[in-house]
Amino acid sequence: MLQELSIQNFAIIPKLNVSFQQGMTVLTGETGAGKSIIIDAVGLLTGGRGSVDFIREGADKAILQGLIDIEPGTPIWQMLEKYGIEADDNQLLIHRELHRNGRNVIRVNGILVNAAGLKEIGSHLVDIHGQNEHQELMNVDRHIKLLDEFGRKSIGELLEQYQASFNEYRRLAGALKKRQNDEQEWAQRLDMLTFQSRELSEANLQQGEEEQLESEYQELTNFQDVLTSLSKAYEALQGDWEGNGLETVSLAVNSLEEVEELTPKYRELTETVRGAYYELQEAASELLSTRDNMEFDEERLKEVEERLNLIRSLERKYGTTIADVLAHQDGVDRELAQMGGKERTAAELADEVALVRKATLELAEKLNKERVKIAQELNKKIHEQLADLYMDKAIFSTKFSKRSQLNEFGQDDVEFYIQTNPGESAKPLVKVASGGELSRMMLAMKTIFAREQGITSIIFDEVDTGVSGRVAQAIAEKIAMIGQMSQVLTITHLPQVAAVADHHFYIKKQIIGKRTETTLTSLDEQGRIEELARMLSGDELTEAAKDNARDLLERASQRRRG
Repeated sequence: MLQELSIQNFAIIPKLNVSFQQGMTVLTGETGAGKSIIIDAVGLLTGGRGSVDFIREGADKAILQGLIDIEPGTPIWQMLEKYGIEADDNQLLIHRELHRNGRNVIRVNGILVNAAGLKEIGSHLVDIHGQNEHQELMNVDRHIKLLDEFGRKSIGELLEQYQASFNEYRRLAGALKKRQNDEQEWAQRLDMLTFQSRELSEANLQQGEEEQLESEYQELTNFQDVLTSLSKAYEALQGDWEGNGLETVSLAVNSLEEVEELTPKYRELTETVRGAYYELQEAASELLSTRDNMEFDEERLKEVEERLNLIRSLERKYGTTIADVLAHQDGVDRELAQMGGKERTAAELADEVALVRKATLELAEKLNKERVKIAQELNKKIHEQLADLYMDKAIFSTKFSKRSQLNEFGQDDVEFYIQTNPGESAKPLVKVASGGELSRMMLAMKTIFAREQGITSIIFDEVDTGVSGRVAQAIAEKIAMIGQMSQVLTITHLPQVAAVADHHFYIKKQIIGKRTETTLTSLDEQGRIEELARMLSGDELTEAAKDNARDLLERASQRRRG
């Protein structure tokens, strides 16, 4: 659900902040007041195409922000996981900037995403439907997905099984095709990969190994220098000669002990020098022990040198670090597994492809049978909705055709058809020409799919164009019904639609300081009466128009109560 919308320097809107609520919200105002600009802003926040033409004259950039509640368990969470976006509070803050220089900055909960990513995320958040923007329902490629979504409880597990089998078939078929294209190249590649895999497996490289070996190598190659230095250091501290380091410090301690009781200062100084004597004595003992236990291991030096040479040789061939070499080894092993090893011939691989394809086709056939059942239920429900919209003679149907090739949805091509008048043939839904019929058709389908799709908000941008009278009232009630399942924002010129809304905003265009600006006002009950009266009678607000407006609001209130 769209909670908050913030707009800055967008078209003729210098600054606008508006809060939306659950249920049905209607936006009304005179033609050209800027109602569609607000819808454009929401569209950009959910992945619409940006343009510098949207930036307000004189501004360097336009800034749009939207706060959207998301429901647990809906498909949007898979998209968020894909882009590494967290939403612990079940909210998304979408921030988008359009710069005059063409730069486009998009953040979702602080994470940068590109326009394609925002569009993918936005497709699960808001569905904007206008007179000429049919989106998913008017996209034939989406019909099979909508049908599956409608029947996901009965078809979901079967579809997952099919897609797992199809992915395995596609993988094996790709491997077979690659092998058949060039058997010699395949064999050469297989030999090379097998050699590399064996070479790297035998090397058994370990992370951090090179650093440890280099440290050990330095110690072994500098053995004599280290031994000499340790001996000199020990001799300096405790060698067999008069006046060595420890004797000299001992004399200093003895001298200070003669005066340490005179003042605290001398006592502290004596303790410091005495402590140094003990530390030097301990260091001398450790130097002697280390020196006496040192042994030069020529064989170990040779082993370390050979191991380092092997590591560096592999790094020159397969990468600059052990991590790179290990990553290359993983890639080699994966490709070998896909190729099937030396033992499996092309003919054997072809047999396996045939078996997996047969299993996939059987699952596709099961999918088809389930979809036919689901389509019958969908046809029935949509007909019921159309009857409420005074299209009871219309016949909605779902047509199936068989694809020549399998795809991720099976072997079905699905398209929705509609027969709007008795005696006429059914036509593809996407080719229905009448604006009024199309509006009702869309509303019927929205009512069916609103809950199934898990979309948090639906926007209707003047979808009621071309209707009036009882059809207008029926459309109003249908939009209100959808508002009970999903948040609905509606731009309308019909008072019947405006009257059934739970919330009402009035949009007005005015000139402020020689600049055109759009403002938005939330209407109270009296404001709604006056606006509905204006919609009924024009600019002249007659008492009769106000009475009609009150009557519309009262009847809408009664319907909500009962």
